[in-house]
Amino acid sequence: MTAEQTGLRIQQALDALAGSGAEQAGEQLVRDLMEFYGEGLARLVPALPPPALERMLDDPAVAGLLLLHDLHPEDVTARIGRALADLPERIEVLGFDPATGALRLRRTATGCGCGEQEVEAALARHVPEVTALDLERAPQLLQIGSRPPQPAEAR
Repeated sequence: MTAEQTGLRIQQALDALAGSGAEQAGEQLVRDLMEFYGEGLARLVPALPPPALERMLDDPAVAGLLLLHDLHPEDVTARIGRALADLPERIEVLGFDPATGALRLRRTATGCGCGEQEVEAALARHVPEVTALDLERAPQLLQIGSRPPQPAEAR
């Protein structure tokens, strides 16, 4: 189960408690469990050898837990790079504004590649701070023929 699916299920459970007076108790339960898991992860992460931790960062569930508990060892720039490295085409980072969550990217090649939804999904897994995406297309190449143009036929 992904972090997004888990979050949705938790929200649905809390919504089901709404109006019954148990909503606050449910929210407190979630906070207490998050704190408990966060403390355990905070002790576990430093004990992992760097190569093992590096491999674990590619696992969406582990990376999601570390992000959720503010324990991910990589900064935003490194996580953007990790997300883009998962894609089948090269994409250049033009800028990220942490105040707005806006990320500007440019495709570095023309032709078929991944769709914008694939880029958004990769970023959501690794960089939830990105809330707005501007994905520019690569510049089109000028096609130059190898022979002079044919004269237009008379009408």
